[in-house]
Amino acid sequence: MVAYDLLYVEFLYHFNTTRDYFECHEVMEELWMEEGRNPLHQGLLQVAVGLYHHRNGNIGGARKLMDQAIEKLEYYPRDSMGINLGKLVQDARLYLEKLERYEEEPFEFYDLNIDIVHSDLVGMVEEMKQFPPLKHEREDEG
Repeated sequence: MVAYDLLYVEFLYHFNTTRDYFECHEVMEELWMEEGRNPLHQGLLQVAVGLYHHRNGNIGGARKLMDQAIEKLEYYPRDSMGINLGKLVQDARLYLEKLERYEEEPFEFYDLNIDIVHSDLVGMVEEMKQFPPLKHEREDEG
């Protein structure tokens, strides 16, 4: 059995299930800082924040974050950390192309999915669906 950090599992849970991209940011930033600021973690975080920005109408911020995410993620192996990273990069690239034409061709926000390819990781995310984590305390909450 491969050991995956629970913060990473929680990130995937929020990305694919709750679609709470702010919470994705919270948990992945914590993991990113704990793990020595790994660019792979940062790239995943940036995809989530790019989606968060687009959902909230910040097209410029969404473009910037998606572009930075792709730059970080595109050189990693297609299957990394139990996910189909290649497909995520491809999907993020398509999203960025649409964002770059947004003024001429606006489009409705839509979610991306991260395909989980490792069975242990699938099981961990499924278990988290049964026992959802508490949200991390946000700085503006107290």
